[in-house]
Amino acid sequence: MRYGYIGSMKVRPGFREEVVAILLSGADGLREAGCELYVVGVAEDDDVTIWVSEVWRSREHHSASLELPETKAAIGRAMPMLTGEFTGQEVSVVGGLGVWSAGRAGGGRPEGRTR
Repeated sequence: MRYGYIGSMKVRPGFREEVVAILLSGADGLREAGCELYVVGVAEDDDVTIWVSEVWRSREHHSASLELPETKAAIGRAMPMLTGEFTGQEVSVVGGLGVWSAGRAGGGRPEGRTR
């Protein structure tokens, strides 16, 4: 099964877009680190909360990504703009649209799909 994380963070008023930009700035390198899905979302009626959903090949891939210099730098840039209020939930990803089910034949990829 894949490792998933779903969480939210609160930002100081006026900093949501800047933190979103920081979160998205490193998205291109996440695939190489073992990330299969990375989604950053905001709600129109809440200007201080950012939601992040992630799916990783394993918990170890996720942990290793937090040690990358670029990840540490991004966290350092964002931290002064955050309030310190976080929610989060680790989950075992069993499947879904855009996520290969670990239990499927052929390595979990739908037939004919190479991603």
